[in-house]
Amino acid sequence: MVQYVALLRGITPSNSNMHNNKLRSLFEDIGFQNVQTVLSSGNVIFESQVSNTSEIEDIIEKSLPKQLNFTSTTIVLSRDELQSMVNSEPFNGRRDTSQYKLNVTFLKNKPNNNIEFPYHFENNGFILLGMRENAIYSIVDLTKTKTPNLMRWMEKEFDKNLTTRTWRTVNRILKRLDET
Repeated sequence: MVQYVALLRGITPSNSNMHNNKLRSLFEDIGFQNVQTVLSSGNVIFESQVSNTSEIEDIIEKSLPKQLNFTSTTIVLSRDELQSMVNSEPFNGRRDTSQYKLNVTFLKNKPNNNIEFPYHFENNGFILLGMRENAIYSIVDLTKTKTPNLMRWMEKEFDKNLTTRTWRTVNRILKRLDET
């Protein structure tokens, strides 16, 4: 069995169909094992014998509207992929502060554009530090903007088949995977 995390886009706790207990039940019904949720923002860890992450994403994306009445882009990473991401130290020792929020935007598809990193936005309050695999690492200056503004820009630039997590959340997911 391989440990995975599914990152679901657009999960909001205010929608009763998106509550953690319903997400866990859905994943168990699909046939995944040792299902747990991390926070209330669409992070589901589980184990599966299926080794093709694209196949797992497809299974989840087809099950969500049937069982919970909503659609969501789903990005699945193995525990080892997440560990490799954290080990690469994409933020070079930077930490979240009251002024700066570290984020990772996971892209479902390889981007078609040619952004050169680091990419600085004039007066927009965020910097794209770099990209590894299908993840873009960014810093948001909270005194100038908010993370949703970065997310809207990412959607325009890369399409809506993506989801963003804070670096703190990525580390919390990895910690939970290590505990199972």
